[in-house]
Amino acid sequence: MLTPATASTAPKAFELGGHRFGEGPLFFLAGPCVLQSKQLTLDIAGTVRDAMASRGLPYVFKASFDKANRSSLSGGRGPGMEEGLTWLAEVKREIGVPVVTDVHHPEQCAAAAEVVDLLQIPAFLCRQTDLLVAAAKTGCAINVKKGQFLSPWDMGNVTAKVTESGNERVLVTERGTTFGYGRLVVDMAGLRDLADTGHPVVFDATHSVQRPGALGDRTGGDRTLVPLLARAAVATGCVHGLFIETHPDPDSSPSDGPNMVRLEDLPQVLDELMAVHAAVTPAN
Repeated sequence: MLTPATASTAPKAFELGGHRFGEGPLFFLAGPCVLQSKQLTLDIAGTVRDAMASRGLPYVFKASFDKANRSSLSGGRGPGMEEGLTWLAEVKREIGVPVVTDVHHPEQCAAAAEVVDLLQIPAFLCRQTDLLVAAAKTGCAINVKKGQFLSPWDMGNVTAKVTESGNERVLVTERGTTFGYGRLVVDMAGLRDLADTGHPVVFDATHSVQRPGALGDRTGGDRTLVPLLARAAVATGCVHGLFIETHPDPDSSPSDGPNMVRLEDLPQVLDELMAVHAAVTPAN
C-alpha cells in the first residue's frame, strides 16, 4: 500500500486552546469571513463548537473585524477593530473557544493579541516584514497565509521572519495560486513543500475556490468544490488543519459568500475529512 507523501521532518507543534496543533487529530479554523453582527457571531461560533466538540476536533473560531482588501470601495468591511475585538472577546467568554482574526497593519498586532489566540497574516501581506515582525513580537501564535503569487518553498523565507523575531508558534496556510486571470489552482504537491518549512500546515478550503473579480466588483467562487479540494488536501498526509469559512446563509454574507460552506452542511464535510485523515494516518 502506498503511503502519503509526508514531510521529511515532524512539524514544530505547539499548544493552543488546550490542544497540540501539529499533532493528533485535524484542527479547524472556522467561522464567517467577516464579523456581521454580534448575535450572528455567537450563533455561528456556538454551532461550530458543538459540531467540533462532538467529534473531538480542536477548534479555533475565525472572523475578521476588517476586510481591508475588498474588490471595491462598496464592499462591506466589518465593524472595525475596536468593536470587532469586543465581539471576539465575547466569543471566547461565552462560547469558550480560542479565536483567530486578521491583522493588516503592524500597529494592530499588539491590541489584537490582547484578545485573540492566533493572529492571521493575510495572503496578500505575507511578505510584509514589518507586519510579520510586529505579529511575532506579541508572542501570540501566528498563521501566515501563502500569497497567491508565491511558490510554496518560498514560505520558508516568510516563516523565518517570524521565527527569527523570537516566535516559533507558526502555522502556514495554502489558499490557492493565481492561474491566469480570475482563477486559482491548488498545487497538492506543494503541500509537502509547505510541510518542509517545519511548521504545521493548514489548507484553506474556501478561499481556494475563489474566482477573483468574477462578479465584477466582487469575488466569485464555487462552494461545491470545497469538500473535493479539502479531501484531496487531507489525503496528501501533509495537512494538519483546515480553514473553512461557514455561514447559515452564505449568500447574505457581505464577503466571500460564494465560497463559504453552508453551516448546515458543515457536519458532513467534517465527517468526510475525518474519514480521509484516518485512512492516511499510520496506526500507532
